[in-house]
Amino acid sequence: GRQLVGDSANHAWGVMDVLAVTDFPDIRHKVAIQSDKGNILIIPREGGYLTRLYVEMDKLGSDERVAQRGISAEQLIEAAQQVLHPYTLDVKEVAWWSVYEIGQRICHKYDNTDSLDEHPRVFIAGDACHTHSPKAGQGMNFSMQDTFNLGWKLASVLRQACKPELLHSYSAERQVVAQELIDFDREWATMFSDRGGVDPKVFQQYFEQHGRFTAGLGTRYKASLISGEAGHQQLAAGYPVGMRMHSAPVLRVCDARPMHLGHVAQADGRWRLYAFAGANDLQDEQGGVLGLCRFLAESPLSPVLRYTPAGQDQDSVFDLRAIFQDRHDGIALDKLPGILRPQRGKYRLHDMEKVFAPDYKSGSDIFALRGIDRAAGALVVVRPDQYVAQVLPLNAYAELAAFFDGFMISAR
Repeated sequence: GRQLVGDSANHAWGVMDVLAVTDFPDIRHKVAIQSDKGNILIIPREGGYLTRLYVEMDKLGSDERVAQRGISAEQLIEAAQQVLHPYTLDVKEVAWWSVYEIGQRICHKYDNTDSLDEHPRVFIAGDACHTHSPKAGQGMNFSMQDTFNLGWKLASVLRQACKPELLHSYSAERQVVAQELIDFDREWATMFSDRGGVDPKVFQQYFEQHGRFTAGLGTRYKASLISGEAGHQQLAAGYPVGMRMHSAPVLRVCDARPMHLGHVAQADGRWRLYAFAGANDLQDEQGGVLGLCRFLAESPLSPVLRYTPAGQDQDSVFDLRAIFQDRHDGIALDKLPGILRPQRGKYRLHDMEKVFAPDYKSGSDIFALRGIDRAAGALVVVRPDQYVAQVLPLNAYAELAAFFDGFMISAR
């Protein structure tokens, strides 16, 4: 078995969702209040009326547990009223409440093996392998990220698309980022409980960092079997390798429809290849996006040809999308390579929705927003869980092939 290692910070806190009448002017803002009467975190809930309050209670003894205190909802309300004074808080209804003690604990491994020579067969996730204070807002969020990370890898191995060695990356990736969260959470919780002893600017900085963790944007995976080095990062500075793909507005060429590039991807286990064209790319039939398309469609080294099972759609494993710098009305889809208009399904209908252009009309230029090298372009490889795996030159065919050869199983 695995053991959660760590300790309790001996701080008791209460949390409640309330319907209340108050003259506190910022009740519909996310607010952190520190006073000599205690501390409160206010988070407005959905619907316009419900408010969540995190309320600091007394410190616990070294061997004391919060359950021994017998804290009631009325005590939470009274503590909140004292902190908010001279503003008033008239609680009309408590929809839900609880009390807890802060503790940061983590397992050193999230699977059943300590050897890379053995394939893991038992996995743990969420509260089973890491705990932290609710104020970091990551209990459910981080647990869902754990299981999504594990889910696509399990599916890939069970479908015999990837080697079982891939499963080692679950614990390797998620344990490290959970430790980073716990380190942040420990300092955040300590700062929050420090009555008046923290510089407000420092507190605000941590509050903003907390928001990035909550949004799932604070995670960065280290280089591994499925996350490359950042040797070509300058080609797409806004897509850091190892971090969540940051979407941006584009125009879909086939119908001039504005949309976010990141929203075209579904949670279907496919890898995404986003090919950002360099300058005058449409006139360069040997290189750039057109050269990449030729490699992917024709070369024996092509990951598309090596790892797409016979009889399946051409984009069933790798979803290639092209983003050109030209205006959308200057791009002729019928002149582009067939891999950008793949035939799909029973009737072999053409998918015309693979090509995009900047939304110049709205002033949203994805090349500028995400720091894409306008002269050279870039190939951004994105994992099934929407994390950037590689940033490569458009003509780095051997490097692209070698990356997927490291963990995928040939289907041909």
